[in-house]
Amino acid sequence: MIKVSVMYPFSPGARFDHAYYRDKHMPLLANRMGDACKSYTIDKGLAGGAPGQPPTYVGMCHVFADSVESFQAAFGPHAKEILADIANYTDIQPVMQISEVVVG
Repeated sequence: MIKVSVMYPFSPGARFDHAYYRDKHMPLLANRMGDACKSYTIDKGLAGGAPGQPPTYVGMCHVFADSVESFQAAFGPHAKEILADIANYTDIQPVMQISEVVVG
C-alpha cells in the first residue's frame, strides 16, 4: 500500500478554501480515480510545534492506493482536470510525496 501526500505550506496571506477542498476537490479526485483510490484523509493545519506558531501546512490530503503504478494509471488520465481545479481553492503551490505505508 502507498500513500500519496499533497501538502500546502502555510504562508501568511495565502488563500486556502477548506470547505471547497473537502466538499468538491477531494470528492472529484476520488471519483475520477475510482477503485484505485482505496481511501483518503484530509488534514487542516491548526498550529506549529511551539505555542503561537502557525502550522507548517495549512492543509493536506493523503490518498491511499495499492501501488504507485495503480495510482498513476488512475490519476494520469484525469490529471489535467484535477490539477486545474487547484485554482478554485488555493493559490499555494503544493508539495507532494509518495510513501510506502509500513504500518496502518
